[in-house]
Amino acid sequence: MEGTRENEQLTPSGYDPDFLPTRLPLPRPPRAVRELAYPRFSVLLDPIRALAAVTGVNIDGATLRELPRTGEWQLDPRIGADEQAGPEVYTRNDLDRGHLVRRRDPGWGDVEEARAATEATFFYPNAAPQAAGFNQSKELWLGLEDHVLEYAEATGQRVSVFTAPVLGDDDPPYRGIRIPLRFWKIAAWEGQAGLAAAGFVLDQSELVETSEGLLAAPPLGAFRTFQVPIAEIARVTGIDVGMLAAADVLARRTTRPVEWIALRSMEDITLQ
Repeated sequence: MEGTRENEQLTPSGYDPDFLPTRLPLPRPPRAVRELAYPRFSVLLDPIRALAAVTGVNIDGATLRELPRTGEWQLDPRIGADEQAGPEVYTRNDLDRGHLVRRRDPGWGDVEEARAATEATFFYPNAAPQAAGFNQSKELWLGLEDHVLEYAEATGQRVSVFTAPVLGDDDPPYRGIRIPLRFWKIAAWEGQAGLAAAGFVLDQSELVETSEGLLAAPPLGAFRTFQVPIAEIARVTGIDVGMLAAADVLARRTTRPVEWIALRSMEDITLQ
């Protein structure tokens, strides 16, 4: 059942900028946002778009727990319902409530704390509309954190991840909001030479509108996943990514301009 209710999930610690050896503040959007703290993650909500402009989560891969799925989607009672895209966006169409901070990512350490953190990911400010269903590229997107965690095992398996929709002016209007056509993600960890980071984009621009005014995905799926320069994410979104651009492992590999790299498997990802 969905709704608004006070909950122990709202005991906030929020994203911790000192989680990694290198202090790493949240990327900052270009306009005013509502900063919402949850257990081990934060959402910077754009109240005009009613969607997150930035999310940030700390992941301790060494103590991640496999917990049963619990939690129900609900509005965050700390802000107005008109400032968060709620259940009415997702009914009678091919849209999923796409977790921005994945359910399992803050679920580490103490069992009760881990459970409260995973349940807190079901507040609507942490959701964004994504085309229903999967294809190989969507599976890649959902597995990016796991892949980075495996790579970062030698450096303590601690990763900070930032994810949000690209809030474009050309996003199509739908039921009082605009549906984002792309999403970005930046994963950061401490490498052998200091802070390292990688940037990614999920493209769902093939999402189509039916004659009945409903949204549907094409038969082969709506998703394409790319590894992209972090500086390009900053350019497209207007977000201040701070030191993440200089830590970009993709940009470090060459002095030449780097193109978007279409990902077909985890082996296509550059992390060093």
